[in-house]
Amino acid sequence: MARAHWRERVQAARTQREATGRVRVRRSVEHRDGARCTVDGRALLNFCSNDYLGLSQHFAVVGALQDTAAREGAGGTGSHLVCGHHAIHDALERELADWLGAPRALLFGSGFLANLAVLQSLLGDEDVCVQDRLNHASLIDAARLAGCRLRRYPHADPEGAIRQLRTLPDGLAMVATDGVFSMDGDIAPLRELALVTRVQKAMLYVDDAHGVGVVGPDGRGSVAAARLGLEEVPLQLATLGKALGGYGAAVVGEAALVEHLAETARPYLYTTALPPAQAAASLVAVKLARAEHWRREKLVELTARFRERARALGLLLLESDTPIQPVICGTESRALSMAASLERAGYWVAAIRPPTVPEGRARLRVALSALHTVAEVDGLAAAIAGARDRAEAEARVADLSR
Repeated sequence: MARAHWRERVQAARTQREATGRVRVRRSVEHRDGARCTVDGRALLNFCSNDYLGLSQHFAVVGALQDTAAREGAGGTGSHLVCGHHAIHDALERELADWLGAPRALLFGSGFLANLAVLQSLLGDEDVCVQDRLNHASLIDAARLAGCRLRRYPHADPEGAIRQLRTLPDGLAMVATDGVFSMDGDIAPLRELALVTRVQKAMLYVDDAHGVGVVGPDGRGSVAAARLGLEEVPLQLATLGKALGGYGAAVVGEAALVEHLAETARPYLYTTALPPAQAAASLVAVKLARAEHWRREKLVELTARFRERARALGLLLLESDTPIQPVICGTESRALSMAASLERAGYWVAAIRPPTVPEGRARLRVALSALHTVAEVDGLAAAIAGARDRAEAEARVADLSR
């Protein structure tokens, strides 16, 4: 058998993406001003950002970034265990741990790295990781790279989770789930999963990237919203790059587990520390998120308003009470057509297609922010309805021309 050439492999993959309409195009934002941005010279109202609390450009957050960069420089200069760990990192870890009710927190460069670290440092060949079928790709990749046995259960199905655990009774077992699912916007049944893991003597790990800052008492996330503590969820992930508006992530939980990660997790040991300036900005963002409850209250108001207007206009929504509001389009071509129509009307909403979401479930992922107004949300709902009508008309014309 002849050895394959990388050019042939790459070209074949590209041809396949083109044939199925799944070519991804990267867009460049030229300027961002709150919920508004300029893309390719066009001013758009941004409804696809994860800046849920509107903190990414808050003057105090940006000021902390600038001031710390002026004093400490632009980069981390080394890994945490060499020379990169700064007093500001310590302060941010303490603030996050205090907020989420845990003794320790550990910073990572991204949520992807944090999930790799948790699963690779805790699971091995003889262990099992049971995951929700709609988990974020980082959790799936983490299990595969850890070398453990990966089993997946139907979305939000605790009975499915316990069936999978029962098939593999040996070794360490972990149930890993998103807290808030990034493409559906719903919240995992954490209390039921906690019962499953207790009965099966497994560990429950929650990636709450889209929950912390947004849901739960004081914005403490989906674990707190489910009234669970360290006994049920000894480790959880909090991102700094979504509701907190910055970059990076932290794993928060039991002291012994966090210390184990700090001493053994390869994605922590062998990468440069988060820049101190970025940590300073996130520290201010955490304090704002804790104190300014009006941001979450406004998100609740805008979410209810969007759902009310969307339903009145006959849009197909998923069951989500979070700022992530998917509008189901069905086919990929319809989702792309609707996104293009919205952009012409001045709205930027991402079209999400397989394999990110299941086949036949392409959608517009509407992401609301405390920076949006009620009038803007009303305008978006009306624009989506108009885009749907145009997409349906295009489909009818295409059918007639066949």
